[in-house]
Amino acid sequence: MLQESSTETVSDRPTTRGSRRETLGLLVGFFLLSTAAAAYEIGPASVLPLIQESLALEASTAGWLVSIMYATAVVTSIPAGIILDRYSVRWLVSFGSVALVVAGVWGWFAATAGAYLWLLVSRVLGGIAYVIFWNAGANVVGSAVTPRYRATAVGVFTASAPVGFALGQFGSPLIATVAGWPAILPLYAGIGVVGFTSFLLATRRHVPGIDTTPPDWAALRELFTSQAVWVVCVLCFLAYSLYLFVNTWLPSYLVDGFGISLAASGLLTALFPAIGAIGRTSSGLVSDRVFGGKRRPVVVSSFAIATPAVVAFAFVSQLAFVGGAVVVVGFAIQLVTGLIFSYIAELVPPSVRTTAISLLTSVGLLGAFAAPIVAGAIIDRAGYAPAFLVAGGVAGIGVLLALRAPEP
Repeated sequence: MLQESSTETVSDRPTTRGSRRETLGLLVGFFLLSTAAAAYEIGPASVLPLIQESLALEASTAGWLVSIMYATAVVTSIPAGIILDRYSVRWLVSFGSVALVVAGVWGWFAATAGAYLWLLVSRVLGGIAYVIFWNAGANVVGSAVTPRYRATAVGVFTASAPVGFALGQFGSPLIATVAGWPAILPLYAGIGVVGFTSFLLATRRHVPGIDTTPPDWAALRELFTSQAVWVVCVLCFLAYSLYLFVNTWLPSYLVDGFGISLAASGLLTALFPAIGAIGRTSSGLVSDRVFGGKRRPVVVSSFAIATPAVVAFAFVSQLAFVGGAVVVVGFAIQLVTGLIFSYIAELVPPSVRTTAISLLTSVGLLGAFAAPIVAGAIIDRAGYAPAFLVAGGVAGIGVLLALRAPEP
């Protein structure tokens, strides 16, 4: 296992009222930046029929407006992490903030002009911005507090993703009704301006987590060959695969299997990211208060609870039980995704923390990108029940692998 160096960070310094305000401003800033990017990312998914109609696109082609951001994150996350470990976080977050706003405005112009390819390229730029916010935020927010509160702080930050998803899923149809669907792109990006302002004010004197020597190639090689790091990365892959499988296919499963309206299925599906926000926020508290600061028992328990709950989707015939399964799976899986970003940071030296988080992000989002596609192929050939059984098997693998996960 890689060990942390003795380099002092802001977490080791005495806490003052001013530093507490800066820490809060930092958390709020990164939370809003990530929320804005998440809403921008998922927003088109809620108005795909309108996009298909206005741009004359097939469903699969329109779907790439969401998928391209996951693909961008998989490719760019690790390089972004290496850069964040070597250069000014403040300047890079500034670049990401400008990039998100440019992507939103560019996307609006492209969409109103009917230029699908330019719209797709603008989404790549937005995806790069999201990678910067996520990787920098997970490291900087965790470094801004003492180790005792790191998991809680990072858990709260990671809740920005489901909050942004919920905002994008609920808000996009409403915005489209009033101003047309292209307006969702600059409006969600604009939320990031508020977060960026909070970030700038909070980092006028110091940016936590960057007081370390930039990593050399030996440190990077040790990181990329660490068994402990890869175990945690695969756990992240499994958790994100389950999360995006359920989030993507639950609406159509409810419509096809229970005959409810699309609006009703959307409302029930919204429970998933909503309960996920609670799960991510409470992940650090569960780890610190229930398990005495240990990380592995939380991950093992989460996958163990999720396994039968996911399998239950294949057998339940009453909508009330489906709602219960949604709550259980959403909370259990998001406990993992909320905790795992502080988990991996505790396994590596400070000099490569952002790179480690970036590796984790890349591997996790690879699962998020691939799982809906694989699940769709299974559903097309065999139906929903086998797909949920396979997902239960994925959760079961998570239990077995988590039992081998190291403690920091």
